[in-house]
Amino acid sequence: MKLTSIIAIYLLFWVMSAFVLLPFGVKTPDEAGIAKVPGQAESAPVNFRPGRVALRATLLSAVLTGLYIANYIQGWITVDDINFFGTPPGYGES
Repeated sequence: MKLTSIIAIYLLFWVMSAFVLLPFGVKTPDEAGIAKVPGQAESAPVNFRPGRVALRATLLSAVLTGLYIANYIQGWITVDDINFFGTPPGYGES
């Protein structure tokens, strides 16, 4: 596997991880006991920390990329393992 492929896979995992981790640890004004600003949305976060989300996404995506590369090298899960419906009729015929 080329280095550029590894970087691309890492970046895809990073973006996906960042979006998955966004709602964790965030509190609304009602949960934090803070008065709302007029016009503020009910669900607006009070303690949003983008640096913490980025750090957690970096760590999670590094682990996921490592597992992906290990699977690529070792072949633990292949296409045949996740092909639940079998070979489609007429596939591979010329």
